[in-house]
Amino acid sequence: MRQVMIYPGEDDYWVAEVPSLPGCISQGKTREEAITNIKEAIQAYINALAEDGLTIPEERFEALLAVV
Repeated sequence: MRQVMIYPGEDDYWVAEVPSLPGCISQGKTREEAITNIKEAIQAYINALAEDGLTIPEERFEALLAVV
């Protein structure tokens, strides 16, 4: 499992980003589509790391959402 941040982006799209996998970002026209797309992006990201023999970062679930 991975922690995913989902937020409204430009052009009425939703952006999905995985903090523990730098650069793993996707989007969708709806939140649900963004979630589906980020699941695919996470799998592709992890597969690419594995194919290259690189370490797959662990998920730490340490995010904090604060409104200031």
